[in-house]
Amino acid sequence: MTAYVVGHKSPDTDSVCAAIALADLKSKLGVEAKPAIQGVLNPESKFVLDKFGLDAPELLTDAEGRDIFLVDHSDLAQSLDNLNKGELLGIVDHHKVGDVTTPNPIWVWTWPVGCTCTVLKNMYDFYKVEIPKNIAGIMTCAILSDTVVFKSATCTEQDREAAEALAGIAGLDDLQALGVEMFKVKSAIEGTPVRELVKRDYKDFDMSGNKVGIGQLEVVDLSLLDGVKEDLAKDIASLKSEGAYHSVFLLLTDIMKEGSEMLLVSDDPSVVEKSFGKAPSGDRVWLDGVMSRKKQVVPNFEKGFAA
Repeated sequence: MTAYVVGHKSPDTDSVCAAIALADLKSKLGVEAKPAIQGVLNPESKFVLDKFGLDAPELLTDAEGRDIFLVDHSDLAQSLDNLNKGELLGIVDHHKVGDVTTPNPIWVWTWPVGCTCTVLKNMYDFYKVEIPKNIAGIMTCAILSDTVVFKSATCTEQDREAAEALAGIAGLDDLQALGVEMFKVKSAIEGTPVRELVKRDYKDFDMSGNKVGIGQLEVVDLSLLDGVKEDLAKDIASLKSEGAYHSVFLLLTDIMKEGSEMLLVSDDPSVVEKSFGKAPSGDRVWLDGVMSRKKQVVPNFEKGFAA
């Protein structure tokens, strides 16, 4: 039976590239595996796959009756429908351990690094499997994306070492230039529906029994969003009412200024001050130095909601 390797809902570049890489690795280790995604490619991910001549993974949203490997997540809210009706074989991730459970033991590779593809680079090395040039290329891009070209608080020395080694395999010389090129693509918003922008990099969480949505838009200059910011604020309010959320937050991250403006709609806006020590002004707040949802936002909110 073919096993499917899939990342989280609203796939980002790491979840897409990690699925491709793990499917390649498992296939070379004797397990028939195919990469999959749960949604459409965002512009950055499409750019990366096109640059290295790789096709988009097939769409998969339901795990029933299938063998599954998860990459870049282990939370049920972010995973396939009916995951409990499939057979979960393994997890490769760089986030906190989520609420996925299994009836049988599985293998898990989860490291506190900035990108799943950093873990996968070390898995290839561990199993002594050669990384194809094009897959090394997309893995390099995934690390640049997830670490915000090594600026994110999540970035570790292991991420830098993995990116440099992968770039050597892929024949990439200037990682800084490549990262800027990727973020220019990621910053493109013209003609994109507002809901698509909100959901471009978006995850749901359960925080002390409260349903919370957190999205993130990363741009090279926050002024690029001036024309759509009010529409974004209105759309997260609509999203909240559609999904029975306690709160929906949208991080507008300026990678050059190294901070984020957070738009919010919440049953209890004081949770923002509890979490970050800064009260919002109306429906937004500037968080200086905050660039990582994984390391700087989700843990803070989990403490704030628990308070």
